[in-house]
Amino acid sequence: MKSAMALAFTGLLVASVPAWSAELDVNELIQASERASYYAGDDGRSDARMMIVDAQGRKQLRQFTILRKDVADNGDQKMMVFFTRPADVRDTVFRVEKHAAVSEDDDRWLYLPALDLVKRISAGDKRTSFVGSHFFYEDVSGRAVSEDTFTLQEETDSRYVLKAEPKNPDSVEFSYYVVEIDKTTKIPMLINFYKANGENYRRVEAVEVETIEGFPTVTRSKVSDLASGGYTLMEFRNMDYNLGLEDDIFSERSLRTPPMQWLK
Repeated sequence: MKSAMALAFTGLLVASVPAWSAELDVNELIQASERASYYAGDDGRSDARMMIVDAQGRKQLRQFTILRKDVADNGDQKMMVFFTRPADVRDTVFRVEKHAAVSEDDDRWLYLPALDLVKRISAGDKRTSFVGSHFFYEDVSGRAVSEDTFTLQEETDSRYVLKAEPKNPDSVEFSYYVVEIDKTTKIPMLINFYKANGENYRRVEAVEVETIEGFPTVTRSKVSDLASGGYTLMEFRNMDYNLGLEDDIFSERSLRTPPMQWLK
């Protein structure tokens, strides 16, 4: 289960890393931050509620359950997102097989029950809107740190500030982003995305962090479209780790036959 993301998303964030030496190793830091952001326990479950607010203040609600299982720490990962509300998205399912290797694109599918159709999300669509929200598909499944080059920009009393530039700039809409990582938890607390002209057009925030089952965990995250003024707020509840989720839960079969014992 991940958070956007770029915390992203899905939202179960953990920190379990040693203290850093005065001579900061940026590669070690971003690896630790990735573990903290996306690899809490061996697997996880969460109920989530997403409030989408457009530039005119109009609101839409999405509710869903996230199941996540790690194949390896900082490595491959499996995820299922089962939608329950509102009626127009009920029984929609998002399935992800995340691949750590830069040479291998993540696999993403969206099951549309009204059409009984499994739609593959192409690699080119990974940074487009996730079910009408300001989160991107990649925010939900997580962007691998191996896709970017990081440099330390600043160190404050509580945070490391790094600049990240994409190794494959043609595959993304941003020129670079600046991420602020909490020194204690290693959780990315703030990410600002910039265009080539320096415009800060998008922001991802960890709004609230709680300790759940020993893991510091993002329980509220927010993505803002700074150009339009719209934003999406995501809240996580009923979070559990290390449940022993079986591999077949993450198979194509679960798109049409969800594992109801984990969705109650």
